[in-house]
Amino acid sequence: MLRVAIPNKGSLAEISAEMLYEAGYTGRKDPRDLHYSDARNGVEFFYLRPRDIATYVGSGALDVGITGRDLLLDSYSEAKEIAELSFGDSTFRFAGPAGSFSDLSDLAGKRVATSYPGLVGTFLAQAGVQSHLVKLDGAVESAVRLGVADAVADVVSTGSTLRKAGLDIFGPVILESTAVLISRDASIDGISTLMRRLQGVLVAKQYVLMDYDVPKKFLDEACAIAPGIESPTVSPLHDPEWVAVRVMVPRADRNDVMDKLYDLGARAILVSAIHAARL
Repeated sequence: MLRVAIPNKGSLAEISAEMLYEAGYTGRKDPRDLHYSDARNGVEFFYLRPRDIATYVGSGALDVGITGRDLLLDSYSEAKEIAELSFGDSTFRFAGPAGSFSDLSDLAGKRVATSYPGLVGTFLAQAGVQSHLVKLDGAVESAVRLGVADAVADVVSTGSTLRKAGLDIFGPVILESTAVLISRDASIDGISTLMRRLQGVLVAKQYVLMDYDVPKKFLDEACAIAPGIESPTVSPLHDPEWVAVRVMVPRADRNDVMDKLYDLGARAILVSAIHAARL
């Protein structure tokens, strides 16, 4: 059976479980369970701390796993990213007391507190900056105020938490992270099926199906507005001057596309959700 590592808690856990369910897999019913066998799909799920997943997969103990790109890079694991899953996004930045730092080179010889010493250490080394890293498990924004560090490197969303601690963001972005599928050997039986299924879930979240009727004389213009993945499906109607069209449209663009098609002369424009896909 394919051995899959799944986050057991945190921001990645719930969406990972939802994606796997949408992909046709069954998972644990009791959140306290650390292992579940989906015999129908030939998969065993192991529920682990997100930070440990890259280590288990990189060692070969498990075949494939879902974790954050940040956690993968921080682990120095032999596991590799094999697919981006596009959720759990986060941005890593440096921050320090207001007016104290303006450039990355200002960190030379300084103490930098972070929960990701591997990730931050590699970034600084590649930039040629030597700093002393102070590893903390969380709430690194307090490190400067308490005198443990001169600056911090942490996840930033709006920056409000850092500003409340009297810190300003500076320097380049360390990493744009997201959830990823990782493996030491992507050729292991079952991984390609898992990847296709998860990709199908991503497509279903990103696209909708749009059906509409349009005068045949405007068909080329309509197809230019919504070209689809390969090309739209066009079917004849009882009225020979009209055709029916079905096409996949990016979910974010659906209302704009509907407006443009309506202005062109299309009618009976309907939008349907996609629950699964294989492209």
